[in-house]
Amino acid sequence: MPSPPRSSATNGPSLTEVVEAQLGDPRNPDSVLSFAYSQQIDESEQFPELAVRWLYDRQLCRHFVPQELGGAFHSFEELAELIRVLSRRDLTTSIAFSTLFWSFLTWMDGTEEQKKWLADYILRQHGAMCLAYSEKDHGADLLAGATIAEPTPGGFMVTGEKWPINRATISGLCFLLATTDRSAGPRGLSLFMVDKGKLDPRRYHNLPKILTHGLRGSDVSGIAFDKCSIPADSLLGGTGLGLETALKGFQVTRTLCAAFSLGAGDTALRTTLEFAQQRTLYNELVVELPHASSVLSDAFLDLLICDCVTISGLRAFHAVPGQISVWSAVVKYFVPTTIEAMIQNLSVVMGARYYMRNEHEWGTFQRVLRDAAIISVFDGSTVVNLHALLLQFRNLARRSSTDSVQEATLRQIYHLQHPLAPFKSQNLSLASRHGNAAMNGLPLTLKYLRSLNGIDNVEQSELDEILAIGERLAHEISAFHAALSETKFEHGHRQSPAAFRTARTYCGLHAAACCLHMWAWNHADSSNFISGGKWLLPALKRLFEVYLGITDIEFPGTATEVIAEELRNCHNENRMFSLRACRLG
Repeated sequence: MPSPPRSSATNGPSLTEVVEAQLGDPRNPDSVLSFAYSQQIDESEQFPELAVRWLYDRQLCRHFVPQELGGAFHSFEELAELIRVLSRRDLTTSIAFSTLFWSFLTWMDGTEEQKKWLADYILRQHGAMCLAYSEKDHGADLLAGATIAEPTPGGFMVTGEKWPINRATISGLCFLLATTDRSAGPRGLSLFMVDKGKLDPRRYHNLPKILTHGLRGSDVSGIAFDKCSIPADSLLGGTGLGLETALKGFQVTRTLCAAFSLGAGDTALRTTLEFAQQRTLYNELVVELPHASSVLSDAFLDLLICDCVTISGLRAFHAVPGQISVWSAVVKYFVPTTIEAMIQNLSVVMGARYYMRNEHEWGTFQRVLRDAAIISVFDGSTVVNLHALLLQFRNLARRSSTDSVQEATLRQIYHLQHPLAPFKSQNLSLASRHGNAAMNGLPLTLKYLRSLNGIDNVEQSELDEILAIGERLAHEISAFHAALSETKFEHGHRQSPAAFRTARTYCGLHAAACCLHMWAWNHADSSNFISGGKWLLPALKRLFEVYLGITDIEFPGTATEVIAEELRNCHNENRMFSLRACRLG
């Protein structure tokens, strides 16, 4: 069993370091989660049974179960550390094991009996689960689902087919979304926690494994029910409440999905950097060529930006749970799409070898590129998440005032050593009633920075530049909200392309605000590269250019050199490319 990791307010070993120490170097073929093992299950398209069993045997499943039920879940930030560690080694294994995060559906809305049963199922039976929501003919349109659960004496009778489903076959538990009242619209859907071991095998069957482009070892298949009886105590949260529970569950899983992308991005960058340091071209090492060096530094910057967005989004569950409908949609859109583009950019440095399955590091780069490409589709695609933001724009424009944001809230979200409050799922909401603290709180953070009598590890000229671009960001956010309040709001699913572009801009503004907040509330930690601020101006410049089309921001030329140096330091010292830069196995 892993030693207890540090909480966010202590200086003990992180969960990342604890698990990394057990797993060792992924380049060692004898490691349970090695790149060689990843290549093996990818080429054979076999489920990673040995690796998943190892994770259960080490009781890492405890981190998905609340402490009061015998588990070790402390915070979403810490849980994401585990997912990220596994993802940097093998996405197939990480995603298969992390289907455990769907247990939050029960932790949120289950009865005490259901929670105790599920905790035992995970902790002692080492059980796994699948999420049976989508259908072949309806995709993300959950309301159009054709699977019916008709009430019967003592339970329900289910008929219908769910597809495609991850772990549909190799799982003993199924979270099933089905229609219980055809005339009730959104209130006609109910959610069930179905123990497949108690079903009549003549009344359900698993569909064939789907051959996928990436994640080849995954069990992606489906489940078909034919007048299959399920007991009444399978119902989660009450009849007609299934869609609401499902959407709140997505807020959890969408945010945690960012850890898949971050782990994949770390490996893509590390593999490319190692190649560039060994490969000679035109009588120079590739890493010393200006274009290659720029691509590598930009990739590192992208990871740091995504880390700011992800970590603050995870900590927001504990600080502002009522706003998570906004934060989760931004994280799920921004992080996977940014990392996917980052990996594609790195492929240019790899040259032809990025496309080869055996030539460099067990074909790790091309496998990561394939595997990471699907993460943006998980639990709501990029379009679905932008649409989720569009539906809240009227409310966000009305609640763009800074008055509702407190300094204590910003500290809890962004100060990495600040203790987190316990997560209270009952405070989750389908729409934010208090706007977005990241964007609304920017003037408060700028006021805090102006009140400081200098910062030890930041030159005054650099601080002045940060404040200037911070003021400009605050102006852009204010102008965005003003324009939004005057816009004709669009409803339903037939939004215009312009509306989706507006939602994309919103994500960029949120990301920029998160970067500035993250630096501001952690600047006092002089031992941390993030506190120095050399990365911040290039990060904001990058976001302004990509999301706002603003190209006139300048920063000292030495900033790029500092970023490249920190990238090399992280690699040489075997540390993760992240805000915390934890030591790796």
